[in-house]
Order: sequence, then C-alpha cells, then structure tokens
Amino acid sequence: MAVAGVSLKEILKTFTREGELYEKLPNNRVRCFACGHRCVILPGLDGICRVRYNEDGTLYVPYGYVAALHTDPVEKKPFFHAYPGSLALTFGMLGCDYHCSYCQNWITSQALRDPRAVAPPMKITPEGMVNMAREQGARLVVSSYNEPLITSEWAVAIFKVAKSQGLVTGYVSNGNGTPEVLDYIRPWTDLYKIDLKSFRDRSYRKLGGVLQNVLDTIVMVHERGFWMEIVTLVVPGFNDSDEELRDMARFIASISTDIPWHVTAFHKDYKMTDPDNTPVSTLIRAAEIGYSEGLRYVYAGNLPGQVGRYENTYCHHCGELLIERFGFHVVQYRIRNGACPKCETSIPGRWE
Repeated sequence: MAVAGVSLKEILKTFTREGELYEKLPNNRVRCFACGHRCVILPGLDGICRVRYNEDGTLYVPYGYVAALHTDPVEKKPFFHAYPGSLALTFGMLGCDYHCSYCQNWITSQALRDPRAVAPPMKITPEGMVNMAREQGARLVVSSYNEPLITSEWAVAIFKVAKSQGLVTGYVSNGNGTPEVLDYIRPWTDLYKIDLKSFRDRSYRKLGGVLQNVLDTIVMVHERGFWMEIVTLVVPGFNDSDEELRDMARFIASISTDIPWHVTAFHKDYKMTDPDNTPVSTLIRAAEIGYSEGLRYVYAGNLPGQVGRYENTYCHHCGELLIERFGFHVVQYRIRNGACPKCETSIPGRWE
C-alpha cells in the first residue's frame, strides 16, 4: 500500500516512539524482548515482526494508531469464563512475528509482507479509545487482530487509561512471549488468550514460530495470574490427529485442569485453501479428548448450534448447566457469586 507515492512503511514511521522492551548492545545494535524471537537488530533494520526497528541504536515501536477497531461480544475473543455477555472494544495494529498461511486476520497481520494486505493506520489516543469503549457500553478493551505482544508499549498506554476507568483488559495472542514482556504488561492486563496451534515443533516452524516458546509462555502466563484461555484451530491434516490433540490436552491439564480449552473449526482462508473445512465430528472428537485427559472446560467453536453441549458451560462437580450459548450469544447465565447455583462449587473464571 502507498499513498501519493509514500509507502506504508514510511507512513508507519510517523506512528512510533522509542520502545521500552529492549536493551542496547555494542555497535548500535539492540535486542528486543517483545516476543520470543528476541531479535538482535542492526542499525537500519527491522525485527522479524517488521514493525519494531533500529534507528541509530534506538528501538522504535508502533504507537498512536489502530488499523482495526470493533466492538464484539467477549465470547468472540474467545473468553467463555470472563464476564459472559459483555462487549469488548477490540483494537489491532499492523505486523506479526508469525506468517501463518491460514491467518484469518492477514489484512492486518501481514500488512508489511503481503502487498495485497491493505489496512491503513488511523490516528487515535488512549483516552479517545477508552471514551469510545464507554460510549459503546463495552466492559473490556482487548488487543487483537495482529500479534499484541509486538505492540505492547501502545497496549499498555491504552490499558492504563482503561484500568483507571474500571474497564477489564486483555490480549488475544499467539503466545510467543518472553518473561520481560509478560512482566511489563501484567500490571495492566487481566485476561490472556493463547493460540496453541500445534504440538509439533516442525509444524510451528512452518508458521514462523517455535513450539517450546509457546509452551513456556503458557506456563508463565498461568504463574503470573492472568486469566488464561487456550484456543486450538483444528486444521484437517495439520493438527487433528488423536495423538496430537491428546498431547495438547494433556499438556494443558498438567498446568491446570481449570484452564478452558477451545477447539475451533478451520475454514479455508488466505493461502491455505487445500484442507477441507473442519467437520463437526472432528471438533466433538477433540472436545471429548480434552475431557478424557481431565480438563474440566472444553468448548467446540465456530459452528453455532452444531456441537451440542460443547458450546455450554457445566459445573465440573455436579454437572449443572451454568451458561447456555448459541455461538457468541449467551442464552442463559446461571452462575451466582462465582459459583454453581445448585452445589455452590466455585467456578474458575472472572465473573461479575
């Protein structure tokens, strides 16, 4: 994309400031801590994300704009155990540290890699965004649509204002984190959704990532006390074998059986048009595997009304229906004071 002969990269340079998540190295090099790549960036070059760059020994990072801004149900993020039925003002910027061939947000995430991706930046202030959230009745402000880790300085600026106004904040992330970035965002960030895309390192490397980084981030997010939910987009022929799904479920359960796991349906998108769309039977099989490995809350998503009980939340102790859903719509909400109304068992999550 270019405007009057000005490239997108040049436009984005007008929406930057010095970063906080980096250290200076000899010879004007810098090391970035925003994501698990921990890029060492030479003067005049970008990191893998393409939006954090070194200019004369200073790391400049995205700031002061959005490329996508929508108000959605919190269930769409998806968070099923955090303020059900609430609205989330969700914003995204440009760039990503991965290059997934099936990315459903490629217009924003691949904007500096793919000339077809056109998502112009729109100037905005943190105060303006929080005012918009309040005007639209949103309970949450969430960073998504591209990888939020690589724009954490901007997210924290927004979240500080949002928290001062009593709003809930969250990340929708690929989970390629570092201890430094998680410690940086934790005081201002309540919720954290992680995509666990595969349990095979070979598959992760095709997407531009490393499996162990994501597994480590899941552990660190749990240890730091964010409310975390995990999503696996189940792609036929890529990650849908019983063995791999079981490995994922077993890993999540080893950290906590209270972590909700969402297994969601793939549909042909971006550069991945060969696999079939995920059938209902595969999602139900994945959900059953999750429960068989001891997880207490497993959800099948993206196929509203087709997956039976796997859209709903039930008490893990007595089986009582707690939240009935149809897609992103809450039909019934029966949790009282964070507990089951029948047996009074505490239900893990963030409730009103």
